Amino acid sequence: MGYTDKHYTEVRKAQQKAYAPYSQFKVGAYLVTKDGQTFHGANVENAAYPSSICAERSALVAAISQGYRPGDFESITITVDSPELASPCGPCRQVIKELCDDDMPVYMTNQTGEMREATVAELLPYGFSGKDLNI
Repeated sequence: MGYTDKHYTEVRKAQQKAYAPYSQFKVGAYLVTKDGQTFHGANVENAAYPSSICAERSALVAAISQGYRPGDFESITITVDSPELASPCGPCRQVIKELCDDDMPVYMTNQTGEMREATVAELLPYGFSGKDLNI
């Protein structure tokens, strides 16, 4: 299933849950599993900035904590309140690489509804994850 209006509606709902008192930069994530379950994620800031969590990781951690495992995900959509599109940060790209298939779509949106699509592999080419450990 590709990107639909529902992805945009749901990711904007997720964004409303963000806690961003310092940056005022609210980010939402909408994660869809291969079996049709969905998870919202939102960035949660902390005065000690390294302790903050991004929306993408928030959604993935919620799914993993509910029993989903690497490879169970169909897509993730991210949104920001900006006229420009934003892509996942480096740590989020690494977590997405670890938990999602390389060909999984990542949909990046903004306040106007513009959308750009990339695969996990396109966002982190030559990435390394547990899949490379041959364990």
